[in-house]
Amino acid sequence: DAQYTMYMFNPLSVNPAYAGSRDALSVTMLGRKQWVNIDGAPSTGTLSIHSPLRYERVSLGLSVIQDEIGPTKNSSFYGDVSYRFPVSKNSKLAFGLKGGVTFFDVGLLSLVLPQTAPGVDPLFDDNVNETLPNFGAGVYYYTDKFYIGLSAPNLLETKHLEKDNGTISKASEKMHYFGTLGYVFDLSETLKMKPSVMTKVVSGSPLSIDGNLNFLFNDRLELGVGYRFGDSVSGLINFGVTRDLRIGYAYDYTTTNLGNYNSGTHEVFMQWDIDFSKKNLKSPRFF
Repeated sequence: DAQYTMYMFNPLSVNPAYAGSRDALSVTMLGRKQWVNIDGAPSTGTLSIHSPLRYERVSLGLSVIQDEIGPTKNSSFYGDVSYRFPVSKNSKLAFGLKGGVTFFDVGLLSLVLPQTAPGVDPLFDDNVNETLPNFGAGVYYYTDKFYIGLSAPNLLETKHLEKDNGTISKASEKMHYFGTLGYVFDLSETLKMKPSVMTKVVSGSPLSIDGNLNFLFNDRLELGVGYRFGDSVSGLINFGVTRDLRIGYAYDYTTTNLGNYNSGTHEVFMQWDIDFSKKNLKSPRFF
């Protein structure tokens, strides 16, 4: 699944239970260009929109993800729905579901296979175009200064490139589990510390752990550092242009040997909250 450095500002893409938690119509756009200077390196674009309904316990969302790796392109369109209920005066628990389709395209004919003439390998004799339905689920607990979430955005493990003659490739979608956690500490009247963690678990791959430590100045300027264990270090900056609009940038430096062949990873995001009621919008929002 797509990877994000600024996951703390883009949670709906992995957890449908986040929908509506900002108590406004919230729009987030994020673009990521990974491992610059490597041909076919991952490139990701994400758009998410979500809002509570008039019955505020129910919220709806829309997630669109365009992810490219080498000859593979995934275009995913998902609808999200969450149900929230208060646990206490200052906390809520939400359950969410997402469902939609992914348009899976692989340009196999664009690949140059060593010592293989066209038509020799039956698995590479045509491009692949598939439409894959999927659904996911998540749970999200939060207060004004704390959150914890667990989700599996794609529950179906779809096999790819199956052939009528019985030949089956080993390419298949694997179920990913995401865990997120964050807290806000008041260091002074003008400075807050925001540590956060995201873990990703998938069969056949090492455990992925992202740890971030952000500092928020005057509820406006946010600076942070992060570490993806065994992979990269990152720095990020974001700024509240207005009470409702925030923009940000993150840079990853690869710490493995792969860092010798790329000049890093760039990520940008924009988040805009629109409060039509003019009564529920909290200022500021920390996540």
